[in-house]
Amino acid sequence: MNRTARAFWLDSPGRGGIREVDLPVPGEGEVLVRSLCSGVSRGTETLVFRGEVPESQHAVMRAPFQEGDFPGPVKYGYLNVGVVEEGPGELVGRTVFCLYPHQTHYVVPASAVTPVPDGVPAGRAVLAGTVETAVNALWDAAPLVGDRIAVVGGGMVGCSVAALLARFPGVRVQLVDADPARASTAEALGVGFALPGDALGECDLVVHASATEQGLSRALELLTAEGTVVELSWYGDRKVSLPLGEAFHSRRLVIRGSQVGTVSPARANRSYADRLALALDLLADPAFDALVTGESAFEDLPGVMPGLASGEIPALCHRIRYDAP
Repeated sequence: MNRTARAFWLDSPGRGGIREVDLPVPGEGEVLVRSLCSGVSRGTETLVFRGEVPESQHAVMRAPFQEGDFPGPVKYGYLNVGVVEEGPGELVGRTVFCLYPHQTHYVVPASAVTPVPDGVPAGRAVLAGTVETAVNALWDAAPLVGDRIAVVGGGMVGCSVAALLARFPGVRVQLVDADPARASTAEALGVGFALPGDALGECDLVVHASATEQGLSRALELLTAEGTVVELSWYGDRKVSLPLGEAFHSRRLVIRGSQVGTVSPARANRSYADRLALALDLLADPAFDALVTGESAFEDLPGVMPGLASGEIPALCHRIRYDAP
């Protein structure tokens, strides 16, 4: 077979292109995967595309199979679904998820791919990395039956969290976002919706994922006494100011960080592989289809990424389609 592939590289902030790359012959314990589709994470990937990763976070922000360094040239991405074409017999022909960038074919250790359950379409499975983040966040947040909960920020991560919270018994879940168009997404996920000024207060738990200073301030305002904000936003090189001199201390409020790079201490007996496999199982729910809001061909990615980064192309998850060989 042809031992070359095509990959999307960020050449410099704001500009990317497709390069031809050489593929190694798979060794023992490795697989050759042909990409079916990949997903552009509107938050993290567009931040990388704009060159906004702070130097202090270059190591932390590396993707598992990243090549190059920030701010560029760099090959970056982590939502890829493909078919195993060569490798161990039990994997050949299987549809798998891998934390791999946008590339037509690739070779990775067999341990780096996770089989997609039969009931999960490949096009939905690109959300696995984001749903995995939501799983970890809820392990950190530990919501209880009957909790009053707000999710502030209706992007990919916030909507994934809301979709999982919709399954909890007796909870009041409201997705809060400044974009009225997110109301239809919330409805598809089975949760309520409110603009920031209309959100219901007295929340036991608020999950914040808007990556804005205003969103985090509003999240604090929505809490009941001794309530908790779980912070999922990543702000890049931006500084954030908070009103910690108002009711923060008197109401004994809590802000807790959550980040997918570490399995929640609340589930220290689970591995990264366990968490990802759980995320893929959860994607059997067709409600998650509401998070895929656009699709483009791989060849068009150099022109699509600037539109996603600027907001000209509105999206939660933008799916990239690969042609058959």
